[in-house]
Amino acid sequence: MKHFFILLMAISLISCGSTRVDYDYDEEVNFNTYKTYNYMPDMQSGLSQLDLNRLTDAVDLIMQEKGFQKAEKPDLLINIVASQYREEPQNSVGIGVGGGTYGTGVSVGAGIPLGGSKEHQTITFDLVEGSRDVLVWQAVSDSNIALNTNPQDRVSYYTKLANKVFEGFPPERD
Repeated sequence: MKHFFILLMAISLISCGSTRVDYDYDEEVNFNTYKTYNYMPDMQSGLSQLDLNRLTDAVDLIMQEKGFQKAEKPDLLINIVASQYREEPQNSVGIGVGGGTYGTGVSVGAGIPLGGSKEHQTITFDLVEGSRDVLVWQAVSDSNIALNTNPQDRVSYYTKLANKVFEGFPPERD
């Protein structure tokens, strides 16, 4: 039983830090033709200015590593939209008290939630072809986020998130 509990705790800890990313893209687009990028003007990201700067700094590094250059009239415009939600605990322990005699009974039960609620952050990255104003690639990330962290931890979080998201860009052709 002790080994089962340790295994369960290890799985819980591993799953808490994960980021899930879903991708979609236009299959008709040749992504090799794109060489430049920039961000949507007046982007309403839903992030604080500090967090948006951390995230765009990370995206800039990744895009430049992939051979893209930032330009005033880019091939691709990046739009970032973030939202947060709270996930309440899904597991509970039930406690019951009951008694009775001769085929009759009375019982009282209650559920005690296990663990606390978790804050999640969903960030959508839209890459829009600048000349046609058409969405060509999208990634939607969902991850747990700690609200009370220091600036260095936030830089690390957004850097890891951007790396995970842009693993799928440009999409590989079969």
